[in-house]
Amino acid sequence: MRRKTCLLTLGICLAIMIGFAKAEERFGIIVYTDAKYDSGISEFLKQMSPKSAAYRTSDSVGKVVDFYKKQAGYTLVGDPTKEGAMFRKGNVDVTIQSPYMDTKTGNMMKDTLISIVAQPE
Repeated sequence: MRRKTCLLTLGICLAIMIGFAKAEERFGIIVYTDAKYDSGISEFLKQMSPKSAAYRTSDSVGKVVDFYKKQAGYTLVGDPTKEGAMFRKGNVDVTIQSPYMDTKTGNMMKDTLISIVAQPE
């Protein structure tokens, strides 16, 4: 039983790392460390730009903004607020916001959303 639990945990960790690697390969953007991929919001974003992805974290907007400020090559667009900020690296925008509306339910969500959208070159 313990072996199965260890293997399952290892598999989940591997899947998460592969998800981050794909985003980084696809966009050239570092995904915030504690963020989890959100398939529903990602699908919504892909209607506007095929090269896009959404991630969620329980960390504050300020903590995520501080993370991206420390990354090389990211330009802060405008002034960050307690509700959000935007960074640009090349043709890719990284938007951080909280609260935000869940695109499927219309509910206001209180965790932090990180949207990564590649603009056409």
